[in-house]
Amino acid sequence: MNKCAAIQMASSPSISANLLEADKLIGEAAKAGAKLVALPENFALMGEHESDKLNAKEPDGSGPIQHFLSSVAKKYRVWVVGGTIPLAGDNDNKTRAACLIYNDQGERVARYDKVHLFDVSVPGTNEVYRESDTIECGTDPLVIDTPFGKLGVAVCYDLRFPEFFRKMVKQGMEILVIPSAFTAETGAAHWEILLRARAVENLCYVIAPNQGGFHLNGRKTFGHSMIIDPWGVVLDCYKTGGGFVCADIDLERLERVRGAFPALNHRRFF
Repeated sequence: MNKCAAIQMASSPSISANLLEADKLIGEAAKAGAKLVALPENFALMGEHESDKLNAKEPDGSGPIQHFLSSVAKKYRVWVVGGTIPLAGDNDNKTRAACLIYNDQGERVARYDKVHLFDVSVPGTNEVYRESDTIECGTDPLVIDTPFGKLGVAVCYDLRFPEFFRKMVKQGMEILVIPSAFTAETGAAHWEILLRARAVENLCYVIAPNQGGFHLNGRKTFGHSMIIDPWGVVLDCYKTGGGFVCADIDLERLERVRGAFPALNHRRFF
């Protein structure tokens, strides 16, 4: 078994302050025994305006946020799933919402670019989001081999598209990490339901770091970062503010559940 952690933050427009907070929480999670630590979406920057991320975007492979992720992974000897950070893409007027994964030597081993972009008006509120105005979408899912199992990565709004995770299961996914910044309204309605559904239907562990609290841009995020087992049991949950959840990832249990309840083998449509 390996202990894994999901970090919860209420990130601000100050990248330096956010990185200090992330460093502190990663260190605390490592001290608690975590070997894999996942950060939330937009952990390094929740700007006052959506366009702020354009001024903060980094070229792929260099920049202060990428250096930070590499250095904390190496310093604390943990694998780090780096939430999302703004990386330069093909369009100079947009950025990529990139999730970078670093091993415990500080080496980058994978990158996932958010595929499904949050272009919605939240029912019952005056909140309107148009991520496609500033973000270029990715195209492919990601599943990689790690010491903890086959790790799939998705981001926030991806959670609402179950077919996306079926593609990951076909690639062998055993653990899903989904960095997020769910709004308070949509989170209260759907966050836990969707996370537990993805765990149950794919018979996998789910590690879900979320933003949680009030932000200086006026936004409120739902929090309730959690880790869920393949039977849909919530192993740990952190409701609001900065902190982390921690739980064991037991691949032997996963195999027992999949063996006793072989729903993945009974699929008729692929």
